[in-house]
Amino acid sequence: MTDAYIFDAVRTPRGKGKKSGSLHEITALSLLTQQLEAIRDRNDLDTSKVDDVIMGCVSPVGEQGADIARVAAISADYAETAAGVTINRFCASGLEAVNMGAAKVMSGMSDMIVAGGIESMSRVPMGSDGGAMAVDPSFAYEHQLVPQGISADLIATKYGFSRDDCDAYAVESQKRTAKAWDEGRFDKGIVPVKDQLGVTILSKDEHMRPSTDMQSLGALNPSFIGMGTVMPGFDGVALQKYPELEKINHVHHAGNSSGIVDGASAVLIGTKEMGEALGLKARARIKSFAEIGSEPTIMLTGPEFVAAKALKKAGMEVGDIDLYELNEAFAAVVLRFLQAHDIDPAIMNVNGGAISMGHPLGATGAMILGTMVDELERSDKETSLITLCVGGGMGAATIIERV
Repeated sequence: MTDAYIFDAVRTPRGKGKKSGSLHEITALSLLTQQLEAIRDRNDLDTSKVDDVIMGCVSPVGEQGADIARVAAISADYAETAAGVTINRFCASGLEAVNMGAAKVMSGMSDMIVAGGIESMSRVPMGSDGGAMAVDPSFAYEHQLVPQGISADLIATKYGFSRDDCDAYAVESQKRTAKAWDEGRFDKGIVPVKDQLGVTILSKDEHMRPSTDMQSLGALNPSFIGMGTVMPGFDGVALQKYPELEKINHVHHAGNSSGIVDGASAVLIGTKEMGEALGLKARARIKSFAEIGSEPTIMLTGPEFVAAKALKKAGMEVGDIDLYELNEAFAAVVLRFLQAHDIDPAIMNVNGGAISMGHPLGATGAMILGTMVDELERSDKETSLITLCVGGGMGAATIIERV
């Protein structure tokens, strides 16, 4: 089997996902085009050698629809032979795009892939694409499907995480991100977003709140108590699946959950031979990847199981990983992963995560993988496991090794 190497990884800064956000006036196509251009220009890339452009997008409708990966490749003036495909595995779409690209390379069917993701949440709101899981009550009731916020609170209740536990984790996320920006840890991978005139409009993650503390978070009301308890409350639906619990404790709110933001990402993946032919230096090797389905009511525990699957495929154990990166969809998701695998919090999300920086759904997976490529180099570490929880009860994971 051919090895798949990572040659470069870029991302936009994350802009607040609302009309007042800095990226609201920039289309999804422009965000993604600028990342593809950066991959091309930073690497003096002959785009005729790119076999496919694979992009994750969770709401592939409106201006994000019509196979935005192919449209962005054309927009970025890639060679017309570079194909494009848009894929959706909900929150793990960006990482899944990388994994699909790696699979193409490892199978010998492709030599060079650009993979990543896009989500302009201020312009194409979450849920715009509908779907049975979100809009069909009979499906949701029959299979005890509940909103993700209820699932997050269910995890906290089942595994014993208090409001203070979740808030303390959120405060630490903010501190780590502020430190990472202050120390320039993101500088290598950030591509500032420009407007049509070429003026930079955003060069730094916009969602951050470095002054966050336990007192400010303590003033926030739980976000999901209404949908959980007001008839026909979703708490009752979830408790049908988990009758051992007396009630669900609602501990998550805007401050300890991932932020809604706009952003795009791109990763250059290929064979060692193609890289050498193009004068590219490999930065990391993809050791293994995996995906898994998990219980769909609690929904967000997939990372626990998919990490074990990816480790087994790589012939590794939990202790063999130097740095873990788990998307901070909700604080309890990370706390459960740490608990399940007995991982030292000091090596988890060392630069903060989606609680502090936001979660541009389709782009996040590739973003955090790129962050780990940079961080392994900066900290002189060897291996990282990147994973995300996924709507509908799934998980995706990738293990990379620094070259």
